[in-house]
Amino acid sequence: MTDLGPVAWPPAPIRTERLVLRESEARDRAAFIELFASSDVHTYLGGPRPRDELEREVPEIPGRRPGSFVIDLDGAMIGQITLTKDTGHLRQAAGKAELGYLFLPEDWGRGYAAEACAAALDWFAGALPGEPVVLATQSANVRSMRLAEKLGFIEVERFEAYGAEQWFGMWSPVTLSE
Repeated sequence: MTDLGPVAWPPAPIRTERLVLRESEARDRAAFIELFASSDVHTYLGGPRPRDELEREVPEIPGRRPGSFVIDLDGAMIGQITLTKDTGHLRQAAGKAELGYLFLPEDWGRGYAAEACAAALDWFAGALPGEPVVLATQSANVRSMRLAEKLGFIEVERFEAYGAEQWFGMWSPVTLSE
């Protein structure tokens, strides 16, 4: 479920210094397939999906749903950010908006994830004032842990799931602005 309640979707594109967060388009399909098929991207996410399966299953316009942003750099998709509620995969996230992100490996290490996620969180804080956002990642995913800290997520707990230790944090615009 991706219900963001009273939020009108899609919002106008969100522009940062280098990026645009926008709704997906048909031209993004190949990049979505690359994201889902990448073993690097899915190291901490249960592994990649087979490319032939993705070619059959990914719709003409993938990722077009409330809470899903394409990250666009110079007219090309380099990643995806999702802000979704009630995904059901973790009891800790139930009823809360959860931040998720995937970036193509060739675009790692350039600060795009921090820039795009900060913009998405700012948008979310304006659209749903006072609502917290949660984030879960494997604690072994050092890059994701650094990003969570940089974005202002506070650790709530660590637990075992999916055969690995998970880190669960929360971000609150109310706490951050006080």
